[in-house]
Amino acid sequence: MSELRSRAQELDSADELAELRERFVLDDVVYLDGNSLGALPGNVPGRVDDVVRRQWGELRIRSWDESGWWTAPERIGDRIGRLVGAAPGQIVVGDSTSVNVFKAVVGAVRLAGDDRDEILVDATTFPTDGYIAQSAARLTGRTLRPVAPGEVVDALGPRTAAVLLNHVDYRTGRLHDLPSLTSAIHAAGALAVWDLCHSAGALPVGLDAHGVDLAVGCTYKYLNGGPGSPAYLYVREELQDRFDSPLPGWNSHTDPFGMSPDYAPAPGALRGRVGTPDILSMLALEAALDVWEGVTIGTVRTKSLALTDFFLECVSAYVPEGRVEPLTPSAHAERGSQVALRCADAGEVMKRLIGRGVVGDFRHPDVLRFGFTPLYVGFADVERAARVLGEEIPF
Repeated sequence: MSELRSRAQELDSADELAELRERFVLDDVVYLDGNSLGALPGNVPGRVDDVVRRQWGELRIRSWDESGWWTAPERIGDRIGRLVGAAPGQIVVGDSTSVNVFKAVVGAVRLAGDDRDEILVDATTFPTDGYIAQSAARLTGRTLRPVAPGEVVDALGPRTAAVLLNHVDYRTGRLHDLPSLTSAIHAAGALAVWDLCHSAGALPVGLDAHGVDLAVGCTYKYLNGGPGSPAYLYVREELQDRFDSPLPGWNSHTDPFGMSPDYAPAPGALRGRVGTPDILSMLALEAALDVWEGVTIGTVRTKSLALTDFFLECVSAYVPEGRVEPLTPSAHAERGSQVALRCADAGEVMKRLIGRGVVGDFRHPDVLRFGFTPLYVGFADVERAARVLGEEIPF
């Protein structure tokens, strides 16, 4: 439909973020899988080459001081903080999301006190979060209770120690109400732990503004840090002096080179550190965050909603009626930065889409997922993706 193509061109011409695409290594493929692995920022290879050849190859151990390796976890954490609404000194980068979920949940339970013996966890969560929560419950002698996010308020009570929730559902793209749920959790005397993997870098989070207690997230999706890039842990400033990490490594000791047999936790966000930082991937992430220079998360959110609105409109126009069912809510307040569609033979459909240069992904048993990264996805990409989907969908 030429009308949709013309509209896509007009929208791209008016897009104030359009020039950011040049900051990434991209080709003519429509890449709608940035909610799994973000595209490569163009400045990263050169920065990593410098880290390997000069900082490691020439300076060697001197780089812990001279190249700022030792302070990287907090320095990079502060840069992520700007994107999730956290003031400096509350985020530390390192380890995987799973490890940080463990730190956060156990830490939250310990902060809640011995008289609260139940942990609530998002029943629809990414499986690892549930596995970790179960382990945390066993370790702390608490009972784990899975509940749907919409049931959290009614499930809260005097027994609740902590609640682990996903900000955006990884399958459907549904955005949960972080402000109101956090408020309800606090009213019950419990602590709120949020997983930001599918929201950080795609939409405003407001950790400080909404009083979130602890949060975790990965950096290889909308933050474009690269495969396996380190995750991060947020601990609200008011809780830091009482945060008792279940993984007290030497890097979080107040005197890490004192080699004392007794553990004394460092002040502030440093308590979230464990062992030696993974410097190569961490500094690749730091370079990747340069693409956010001059970009506000509010502008990104505005474009994200426009992209997903336009995609749903194009799908409605191009895909035969009844062939797909949108799972992502239509209401902006309930939508992340992806669109999930249920359809028959979804796995095969996605293979055909990828074969034609439209890359999304598939979730069992019947869900097509399309992630929209506003920094490099344009409206012409959206129109093309929907058009190809309409041509490849089974009748």
